[in-house]
Amino acid sequence: MREEIFEYRCGDVVCEGYIVYDDKTEDKRPGVLVVHEWTGLGDYEKRRSRQLAELGYVALAADIYGKGVRAKTTAEAADLAAKYRSDRAMLRSRASAALEALKDLPFVDSSRIAAIGYCFGGGTVLELARSGAELDGVVSFHGNLDTQNPYEAKNIKCKILVCHGANDPFIPREHVLAFQDEMRNAGVDWQMIFYGGAVHSFTNPASGNDPSKGAAYNELADRRSWEAMRAFFAEILS
Repeated sequence: MREEIFEYRCGDVVCEGYIVYDDKTEDKRPGVLVVHEWTGLGDYEKRRSRQLAELGYVALAADIYGKGVRAKTTAEAADLAAKYRSDRAMLRSRASAALEALKDLPFVDSSRIAAIGYCFGGGTVLELARSGAELDGVVSFHGNLDTQNPYEAKNIKCKILVCHGANDPFIPREHVLAFQDEMRNAGVDWQMIFYGGAVHSFTNPASGNDPSKGAAYNELADRRSWEAMRAFFAEILS
């Protein structure tokens, strides 16, 4: 596998992503954009990108916040995430820049593109879809589901998979129901899988093992959601 830091731009902002792919073949392959949690691009997203590359995809881990901007504390992460969630146009712009950078890679088949995201990143890839981006599908893992304008779901051109912890206390029930109505009313090809016993951040071992805190790793939900993503990709990227 070839792994490297990958710089791209969103307007005047330099973003420092991470790219990984199998360099033993010259054939064009599907690309998958990976969007980070609220702390910014880190080891977790890089590991997921390597896993995707092992499946035969070109994975680009996006940098929504910009080069050198990473949260060191929970408070900093909350502030950064809130900045972008309150400005969905800027959030979409940063995600779109990463998507275009992925599509422009010479060894990527730009007609077969997906995006996945975790927590903050899950909400980001849903916003990318709502923007009308040209891609085949998005997968949100324990992401936020709310949006400022649900009517923009009519712009969605891709298929949607949401993997959600059934016991997630950080995503209000009303957001879950509103998201379902949003997708249904817009006629989107969507699916939502609930994992019993799972809370927020169930795919990340760094979340700990105490569900009473609201965020905790769940090995079974992690494995099942990854397999759901693989089946989804087999459908949309083959």
